[in-house]
Amino acid sequence: MFIADSLGIDFINSIATPVDTPVDWIGDGDGLLRWLAQAQLVPPDVLDELKARATPGELDDVAGQARDLREWFRGFVRKHMGRPLASRALKEIEPLNRLLESDQAFSRIVAHRRKDGDGGHDGFALERTRRWRSAETLLLPIGEAMARVVCEESFSDIKACEGPACTLMFADHTRARARRWCSMAICGNRAKQAAHRSRMKDRG
Repeated sequence: MFIADSLGIDFINSIATPVDTPVDWIGDGDGLLRWLAQAQLVPPDVLDELKARATPGELDDVAGQARDLREWFRGFVRKHMGRPLASRALKEIEPLNRLLESDQAFSRIVAHRRKDGDGGHDGFALERTRRWRSAETLLLPIGEAMARVVCEESFSDIKACEGPACTLMFADHTRARARRWCSMAICGNRAKQAAHRSRMKDRG
């Protein structure tokens, strides 16, 4: 369910009730790996390597940490959404800063490949990467996505879907800031149908 127009909010939406039944996409270690792959937050070869060397239950434990992080961040966003984020909120994001401080990120120079795929290169590029030393490092790109919500999104534009049973949230980047639904195909359609039924009932 990547509908939020912001990966950090999509992470909050990794547990949701998009139709009728709650679904948790990171309910276990395999779910966490699938979500990270779909979000394109971790290279596929890194996910394969970490899965291969993980001890029994290790990835499930990290998925549990991810769920705890998600619920903490959901509370933070829900508390502050709908108005500009005040500077005093900095104290509240200490758990996120602690996670980011544990990063083993670095930059390196790599060959910049041509798009025509002839094996040559146009020069060099500075690439940002990290040392994936343990399964817990999978939380770091999630932490960065959450930090981008705090630093780059206007909290005035973060909204909850107006669908009565829907729990999804999104960043409203529409020009008029008029977005109301997680998806027109799901909740928007339901609202249209409900309004139509209501009009028919009134006429009847």
